[in-house]
Amino acid sequence: MTRYALPLIAISALAAPAAAAEIQIAATGPVVELTVSESVSADPDIADISAGVTTQASTAVEAMRNNSTQMRAVIDRIKALGVAERDIQTTGVNLSSQYDYDQEARRQVFVGYTASNRVSVKLRETAKVGEVLDALVAAGATDLGGPNWSINDPKPAQAQARRNAVQTAQAQALEYARMAGYANVRLLEINETVGTQPPMPFVRAQAMDAAKLSAPVQPGVVEAQVTITVKYELTK
Repeated sequence: MTRYALPLIAISALAAPAAAAEIQIAATGPVVELTVSESVSADPDIADISAGVTTQASTAVEAMRNNSTQMRAVIDRIKALGVAERDIQTTGVNLSSQYDYDQEARRQVFVGYTASNRVSVKLRETAKVGEVLDALVAAGATDLGGPNWSINDPKPAQAQARRNAVQTAQAQALEYARMAGYANVRLLEINETVGTQPPMPFVRAQAMDAAKLSAPVQPGVVEAQVTITVKYELTK
């Protein structure tokens, strides 16, 4: 008779002390291992967008000064739309020299400096995404990115997906047991992976007229996904 020494339950989503002793359970019957994924749809209530400003000038100081002035106007506009300061984060500031290639002289010719600044914005009122994008271009943003949709509290949807995954896994294990001439199953181990699958709508604008940007933005739904790998012993 074959005996399997397997952990009772190991849930990777929960932190455990590194020195914790592993509990062993002997399985006297065959063991089936299954991987099951379940998803639950939820309406997103967070939209992340980004806004950038790029300016050019003959000197580095002038390029940075112009960029700072224009970026300040964009940030002030974001705040005026009701976005909290904690939901606005600078993600990149860059200054670089620019060159053109002189075909006749066959050499690069310095033409000035380019400065850029970019912020990410977390919007907690998803119905205002289109309005905010329009307003940012009107305020001087030369580059927009997003939106990326998410759920502020994914735990309820993940809990439902987890229940669905466990029920599906148990039903499949029982099916295997009965096909193999066994009456029931005993759970030996669970490993879990949790994630979300956002929808893919994306809006990007560069140096566009605000009047031309007014396209509808559809948030769709976000999928809260739980994947479990389980081991069951087949029992008589």
